[in-house]
Amino acid sequence: MSAFLETCLYFAFPVAVVAAAFSDLVTMTIPNRLSAALALIFPFAALAVGMPLAVFGMHIVAGLLVLGVGIIMFSRGWIGGGDAKLAAAIALWLGFDQLLVFFVYASLFGGMLTLGILAFRSRMVPAFALRQEWLMRLHDRDAGVPYGIAIAAGAMMIYAETPFMALSGSLI
Repeated sequence: MSAFLETCLYFAFPVAVVAAAFSDLVTMTIPNRLSAALALIFPFAALAVGMPLAVFGMHIVAGLLVLGVGIIMFSRGWIGGGDAKLAAAIALWLGFDQLLVFFVYASLFGGMLTLGILAFRSRMVPAFALRQEWLMRLHDRDAGVPYGIAIAAGAMMIYAETPFMALSGSLI
């Protein structure tokens, strides 16, 4: 495999995850194309690291399981649809081996994020924020919390433990 392709595969996950977090921060939405890109690129990354077929299948099961749970949580209004799809796409990459640790990190970051936003919302809007639509949206007490940021942070904390980091060895 060419070094360029390996570099693209190595950076696909972190770039898509960070882009999802940024989008959620400024628009309170996670574009479907980012979650879809993660899901579509995964088989190529799995092939690049020589993931055995049985392990590949378990990664698929992990992604589908998280998607199913995410759909239930979305239908109850507990999370946004973009959050459910992003978590499922991330689970596809992490598999069952890193899934629990990922959710622990995402929960911890989510708690800190929520507390930070609640503190921000309890204060008067700073003058500079009045012209920033995304900051005004974050300050709105009726708005949700851009939980995609916490999901992305949890994913980035665990990415180094995935087999995809093996691609980095050929990049150095």
